[in-house]
Amino acid sequence: MTITADYHLHTHNSGDSTAPMEDMIKKGISLGLNTMCFTEHMDMDYVYGKPEEAGMFELNTDSYLYELATLKEKYENQIQILFGVELGIQPHLQKELNRYSRSYPFDFIIASSHICHGRDPYYPSFYEGRSDEEAYREYFSSILENLDVFSNFDVYGHLDYVVRYGASRDKDYCYEKYQDIFDKILIRLLEMERGIELNTAGLRKGMKDVHPCTGILKRYKQLGGEIITIGSDAHDPSAIAGDFDRAADVLRECGFSYYTTFENRIADFHCL
Repeated sequence: MTITADYHLHTHNSGDSTAPMEDMIKKGISLGLNTMCFTEHMDMDYVYGKPEEAGMFELNTDSYLYELATLKEKYENQIQILFGVELGIQPHLQKELNRYSRSYPFDFIIASSHICHGRDPYYPSFYEGRSDEEAYREYFSSILENLDVFSNFDVYGHLDYVVRYGASRDKDYCYEKYQDIFDKILIRLLEMERGIELNTAGLRKGMKDVHPCTGILKRYKQLGGEIITIGSDAHDPSAIAGDFDRAADVLRECGFSYYTTFENRIADFHCL
């Protein structure tokens, strides 16, 4: 395996996972990883579909950090364990996000769009009464709105997350169809000196490409993009480092000869 660092991982500390952190670590070691960065969900003001779900995406960060620190020490001779978070970004949360992101000694912060104008694209209601293209455009445009208000992150996660859930999914989707918006997003990220992630979760969900799609990754490189982390978005041990060989091939196809890791919010680059 060429890529030996998984930078998008969830455990029972995230509301949509039940995986014990220690089981995740043991699986990572067995796969030959040398670094695992856990990035538990923190989605403030998430719009819950059921009353009983309220608060499930609000991270108990102190508890998470205590568990991670304990296991980091236990396995320090076998694997590097790092402290990350995946922040759900919404423009009205600017103050809360800035305060939170500065309150803990994170090694790595992913900014992600899970809620778009009060709705989660995970649910069919986001697409009702309009074409997938209209829904996708609303989602992509909302990323620009998020970038206008929040910058304390290292990479933006799964830029085209929305295409997992449309009726047509990624059947008629490509970078060129949305180039006008994606170029603005990528140029803005470069101006901010922030990176993107290559997220392999779409492949195990039946998509034909990684997140973001290869066309976006090529364009990012053409524009001068250098910072790119690799994440499986695993919520259980079986998905850790999933399709990382494919990810390495995609990176090479796009002109990259390396991938990126972070520790103490500082980027490091590794040859493929």
